[in-house]
Amino acid sequence: MGEIEFSREQMNNLKNSRIGGDEGENAGAAGKKTVDFGWDPCGTNLARGTRLRVEKDGMTAWLYLAPPDNGQTYTKNELITYLERNGVITGYHSSNLSAMIKKKVYEREILVAKGKEVQKGKDGWFEYLFTPEEYGVPKIREDGTVDYTSMSALHNVHSGEKVAVYHHAEPGSDGYTVRGVEVKAKAPKELLPLRGKGVERVGDEYFAQTDGKIEAKNGKIDIQKVHEVAGDVTLIVGKVEFFGDVIINGNVENGVVIRSGRNIEIHGTAGSATLIAGGDVIISRGIQGGGSISAKGNVFADFIENTTVVAGGSVQSNTILNANISAEDKVITTGKKGAVIGGYVHGFKGIEAMTAGSDAEVKTILHSGYEQRSYERYLELRRKESELKDKLADLSDGSRDKRMGGFGMSMAAEIRMVEQDKIKESLAEELGKIRDEKEMLEILMEESQGAYIKVDGNIYRNVVIGVNVEQLTLNRGTGFMIYTADNGVLEGNVIVH
Repeated sequence: MGEIEFSREQMNNLKNSRIGGDEGENAGAAGKKTVDFGWDPCGTNLARGTRLRVEKDGMTAWLYLAPPDNGQTYTKNELITYLERNGVITGYHSSNLSAMIKKKVYEREILVAKGKEVQKGKDGWFEYLFTPEEYGVPKIREDGTVDYTSMSALHNVHSGEKVAVYHHAEPGSDGYTVRGVEVKAKAPKELLPLRGKGVERVGDEYFAQTDGKIEAKNGKIDIQKVHEVAGDVTLIVGKVEFFGDVIINGNVENGVVIRSGRNIEIHGTAGSATLIAGGDVIISRGIQGGGSISAKGNVFADFIENTTVVAGGSVQSNTILNANISAEDKVITTGKKGAVIGGYVHGFKGIEAMTAGSDAEVKTILHSGYEQRSYERYLELRRKESELKDKLADLSDGSRDKRMGGFGMSMAAEIRMVEQDKIKESLAEELGKIRDEKEMLEILMEESQGAYIKVDGNIYRNVVIGVNVEQLTLNRGTGFMIYTADNGVLEGNVIVH
């Protein structure tokens, strides 16, 4: 073939031109912007129409080979020469190039070169030699109920025990494009040493300095002292107070008060006791008899009966019977039965149960979202805000008129003016407090928009469903329903499995 000569500028323009990828069997991903050098401009013996396509990232090159003239054949060296002259200098797919020659693969794109992908490194990481999760996983019994005895918020360690090992970052490997351009691997990150209490660092290993409960959170390890009672807590003991975790390996009798700065675990039953926790409460065998639980975290119990529960997190139980429950997150009855019967159950974000109410048609109230009292308080604050604004406006107008009166104001008038200014300051301060509380309630109402009540089984007559201020008393049984509130309307939809 005749040789066509190009100036250096023309060659650079050809090499830098970018056009859309060609369609063709074995072609790269469709739609990617690619570099196409057109037909052979470099003086090889390849026929007109031969073209090379290099992906924009430079990682693959595809050759479209036009049939040779006059029954001639190509050689593998000719193809490699063509690739080299067009800037593809490494990563050749040797077997594909050989096959194109041997099998005379013409007029379709074939992968002829591939760069080396960057191998990512691995950031440094800590290996914990204990379970850093907050709880063990409860077991499901054969009857479908949940066994809360398998749960624990505690993982105890002993002094001198190895608790963690740091593994340093592992570097990756660099790559390259088919043009021989090196692609650097991103340098992995090392982590800062672990912080915390009761732990000693020796090189890359960490050891417990004391016996106690270990926790790992946010790059910090803490070992806390635990107060553990071997048996029951009776009225003879009366009260248990501890700044850390409290573990009761027996039952808690009526009248007992347990106050913990962190978590409370009772591995038996609790009667009419008072439990106050700065963290979570776990009762393996449940609670009954008119007691109360106040937890800043979650509450887990096999059953909750005739008990008042206030939780800053979620409440989970197999059965809730005639209880008064309020959770800032969700209330969930677990297991095959998963029943809520009687009482008042409020989960701000939602309630999930298998059964609501009973054949005896016991009044059972389920509520999610913001409560009626919050809405009434919001309306009251709006009314007070309006009244205070009017009073302030009247005082401001009166003061302005008097000040515009000019000279000659009597001493008594000046004293009254000062008194009015003090009243205005007091009213403005009260107005600020009202607005702050009103804003908090508005945020509460906004956050309650996704509240729901889901019953994945029977819902009996005389169950009251409430979402925000909307309420519905069921006058007949139903089931498999999810209730939400939309624009002031309570909506019930069938659960589709």
